[in-house]
Amino acid sequence: MIESSHNSASHAGRSRPRRPRVGITMGDPAGIGPEVVLKAVAEDEVRKRCVPVIIGDAQLLAHTARTLDLTCGYDIARHDEPFPQKLHDPVIFHLDNIGGYIEPGIESGAAGKAAAQYIEASVALCAGGQIDAIATAPINKRALFLGGYSFPGHTEFLAHLTGTEEYAMGFVAANLRVVLLSTHVPLAEAIRMVERDRFVKVIRLAHRELKRWGIERPRIAVAALNPHGAEGGLFGVEEASEILPAVEACRGVDDMHVQGPYSADTIFLRASRGEFDAVVACYHDQAMIPVKCLSFGEAVNVTLGLPFIRTSVDHGTAFDIAGKGIAEHSSMVAAITLAAELSIKAEESGKAVEA
Repeated sequence: MIESSHNSASHAGRSRPRRPRVGITMGDPAGIGPEVVLKAVAEDEVRKRCVPVIIGDAQLLAHTARTLDLTCGYDIARHDEPFPQKLHDPVIFHLDNIGGYIEPGIESGAAGKAAAQYIEASVALCAGGQIDAIATAPINKRALFLGGYSFPGHTEFLAHLTGTEEYAMGFVAANLRVVLLSTHVPLAEAIRMVERDRFVKVIRLAHRELKRWGIERPRIAVAALNPHGAEGGLFGVEEASEILPAVEACRGVDDMHVQGPYSADTIFLRASRGEFDAVVACYHDQAMIPVKCLSFGEAVNVTLGLPFIRTSVDHGTAFDIAGKGIAEHSSMVAAITLAAELSIKAEESGKAVEA
């Protein structure tokens, strides 16, 4: 486990550059990650908002650029050499961890292991203060497993690497922010996870993180599990037995502004219109359907609770189109720019607390 020293003296001693440094992991080398990362970093919007540090394999990135006619003439920082102190332009942090040819679109343990090592390197760079935030390209869960890593996704892996016990998956989509009570578990298990204490932890975490993102008094709404909020117990008991007690336990504590449970068929629309700053959803698909309907391809995954800002794309490795040059990179652009924005806001809110 890598202990984070993001607020260490080494980090504090380095004055923040005009633009934050955002580490961008290449993702699974056999997927569309290398393509969308190169396309995103070439965008003026990205370079204006941050200094991109691509964490991956320089040779594979160069091959991808040649094959797909993309830009990749960036300086290289090698993992076994001192990290550059001054950066103004994009740089590739080269791990040199791909032993042979990685065929696009083919799931493999070699690709999964390489992708995991990019994540580990990004956490180490954040912990050492060399980068300010992380934006991740997609990984393949089975490839990760074949590579020797038994994590269901980025969220759990990052929590393990940083020793974070309380964390949650969130999404930012247009005018909607959603925090998930549970993530990649069977629906039957997700329903069993609708518990008072779990809700209390997630609501408190959402409140703390939203303040860290610059929202002074977050307005949080909690979605109901059952149709129409269970209609007073006609369609279920979880609202009365678990969700409402959690809302009442949080309301007013530490100036928390929490409401609900509200029927899930309207709460996301209300939040997208500005009535709430975020919605806590009961399970994965309850959250992801409105997110992807509103902003498919441009939504951003944000991990709450980590000692640094981490964002990611809202799509997978897309093995079926890997290496073809047709992957859409708008979500990667959104993830990188949001990481830069939240990194600045998190530092500003930290300074405000210290003052």
